[in-house]
Amino acid sequence: MIQPIYLYGSEVLRKKAEPIDLNDKEGIAALVQDLKDTLKVSEGCGLAAPQIGVSKRVLIVDGDEVAETYPYLKGFKRTLINPVVLEESEKKCEYSEGCLSVPGIYSDVVRPEALTVEYYNEQLEKVTETFDKFGARMIQHEMSHLDGVLFTDLVPPIRRKMISSKLIGIAKGKVSTHYKSRIK
Repeated sequence: MIQPIYLYGSEVLRKKAEPIDLNDKEGIAALVQDLKDTLKVSEGCGLAAPQIGVSKRVLIVDGDEVAETYPYLKGFKRTLINPVVLEESEKKCEYSEGCLSVPGIYSDVVRPEALTVEYYNEQLEKVTETFDKFGARMIQHEMSHLDGVLFTDLVPPIRRKMISSKLIGIAKGKVSTHYKSRIK
């Protein structure tokens, strides 16, 4: 079911999400389907459960949305349940990031170029996978949501100051989105 996306200023976006109970197969399946349905209509490339108001450690990414720019991501779709970073590369890279919860704002963010993550997939099988390039970027961006961190927290202070009035506007509801959204 399509859910509203919680916007900057919503408390759920600042909470550290709890691991989801792996025995709750029906609950997990419903949450993953809600994430997929919501992501599809919002035209983003990733979504974490806190962004739809559920403070659980579940996220999805879909590289098809950015495959025109990053052709190697065509068909790259992942569901990560209770993900844990095992290793991050020392080498960093910078990409411009945006976020469905922070509409209309984009900024360069420095993150590790690659990372290895242990997670459960939709079949609740434990997986260990290494991601790199923009695939790693999408995973890291969504995992930040699970820790209550937004990409705007990671930009240089001068850039944060430049976007602060826009962020305040979003938090006050002075924003328009093409998808269902809310602030709470």
